Amino acid sequence: MRVLVVEDDVELAHGMVTHLQAQGVAVEAVDDGEVARRRLAAGGIDMALIDVGLPGLSGYELVRGIRADKLPVAVILVTARDALSDRIYGLDLGADDYLAKPFELGELSARMRAVARRIGHLSRSERVFGPLRMDAEDHLATLSGEPMTLTGREWTVLAALVESGGRTVPKERLVADGSANAVEVYISRLRPRLEVAGLVIRSVRGFGYRLELRGGAPAPDAGGSANA
Repeated sequence: MRVLVVEDDVELAHGMVTHLQAQGVAVEAVDDGEVARRRLAAGGIDMALIDVGLPGLSGYELVRGIRADKLPVAVILVTARDALSDRIYGLDLGADDYLAKPFELGELSARMRAVARRIGHLSRSERVFGPLRMDAEDHLATLSGEPMTLTGREWTVLAALVESGGRTVPKERLVADGSANAVEVYISRLRPRLEVAGLVIRSVRGFGYRLELRGGAPAPDAGGSANA
């Protein structure tokens, strides 16, 4: 499971990230609602821990966008706004849980496990990157809602790029038949098909490739306790 912490309090974000990493959770952090929106749209995030009072875009607006875009992301709102009306509003927008500050980090982990069990995000086979959706279980891919026909090797390369969530994937990992030249062929086939939907496969010289939204997907932030 990959988690995105969306929190503009540096100390609190650092505490949450450190706690989750110690439990073996893959976690990123951003401190701006608009940056979070772009990161979530890029795909590869299973759960988001979102503060309500954010610069750029409020946590409520962010949740509304997640649900409107039908992103497969579980959401826990983590905020000092603990009035009953605030909790009801957040849950009605589509949050899966609502945790009021201050809180114990152990409770945060327990709530995350409960949401994952209830929603089933840990076992989801679908991955989303912008307009691209890939379902490994059914071996189906759609781009802007239209089915994509992929060869087995093309699927392997594209799935690795999507799974990386915008990070660079080493060319060695993409080699499916022992030939680096073959990977370049698959990439060249995929590029024009993706570019019409605003997705770009970038070459990282001497290393590999990464998938981006046109204009450049935001680089994941490593953020820097639970009582703020």
